[in-house]
Amino acid sequence: MTSRRLLLELKSVAKSFGATRVLDNVDLAVEDGEFITILGPSGSGKTTVLRMIGGFISPSAGEILLDGKDISELPINRRPFNTVFQDYALFPHMTVAGNVGYGLQIRGRPKAEIRKRVADALNLVHLAQFAERYPAQLSGGQRQRVALARAIICQPRLILLDEPLAALDVELRKQMQLFLKSIQREIKTTFLFVTHDQEEAIAMADRICVMNDGRIQQIGSPLDVYYRPQTEFVARFFGDNNLISGQLSATTGDARVINTGFGGLVCAIDGQPDVAAAAAGGNAYAVIRPESIQLGISSLDLDECENKVEATITAVEFSGATTLVRTMPQGSETELRVKLPSRADGTALPVGARVALGWRRIDSRLVPV
Repeated sequence: MTSRRLLLELKSVAKSFGATRVLDNVDLAVEDGEFITILGPSGSGKTTVLRMIGGFISPSAGEILLDGKDISELPINRRPFNTVFQDYALFPHMTVAGNVGYGLQIRGRPKAEIRKRVADALNLVHLAQFAERYPAQLSGGQRQRVALARAIICQPRLILLDEPLAALDVELRKQMQLFLKSIQREIKTTFLFVTHDQEEAIAMADRICVMNDGRIQQIGSPLDVYYRPQTEFVARFFGDNNLISGQLSATTGDARVINTGFGGLVCAIDGQPDVAAAAAGGNAYAVIRPESIQLGISSLDLDECENKVEATITAVEFSGATTLVRTMPQGSETELRVKLPSRADGTALPVGARVALGWRRIDSRLVPV
């Protein structure tokens, strides 16, 4: 990503509720103007991070820095942030215009200024024609856009979004993902978005911060997190990876061999100094995405692949644009899943057929057990 100025930083932030530790030494840097997504399952600590940044709860330890100054104890109303909640928290007795302009009203701004800025915000979210309606008269997507306009109008330094699309149906959710990203690019305000949905994170974020059990597992671009997981949790949580267990063997340049039930597999280790330095004989997983595996009639069809495995097809599952082929490699009890583009003519691979599977070293990664 392009170089930006550091806006917000969490340093060794921890949070406990009584004897229960929910965050453990979280370090996170948020750059000005980026769209960063905190991704994780329920109970991972992602919403706790958002609520601490917003000032709704205080950290038990560590610092929250804005422009290098500690704001850990700064009251909510003095933080230049706004939050969009999952339930939108709109006032039912106020019109759309009233809801959007409420923040300016309580700040005592002149009525003429409020009217102009409300009109500008509603134009931005394509709701100008709904200014005099009430929340109950709007669809879920429209209410979400009202909440966003209300967050934008006070020109905050950072907008916090706490799973605001969770209540929408699938198609509307996809539309709102694109809309949110386009708005963020237009106004150039920093967005910090919390979700448990991997596809949502990929579609929207400049960077993804993956959390589990109160710790950050990995931070990186969607491409890095998707294709280059650094921990077993990220590999299992983020998509449908194949994980093959084995013992580390030799290191050769930017690759390393792992001995598995399939034989020796060659995996790329660029950007993984800890894996490159690990002692031989240590346990690890080779991680391969199903769509990175090529399928052929024999190994002769897989000339570009350093890794080749003979296997038997055990199931074929059509899912629209792609078809999942389940296979069992010879001499192993570890299933390998292969994802292929579906064929419009309906041609299916027969269950029980013997096939060759192959993948390149750069398409597989090593993660420690």
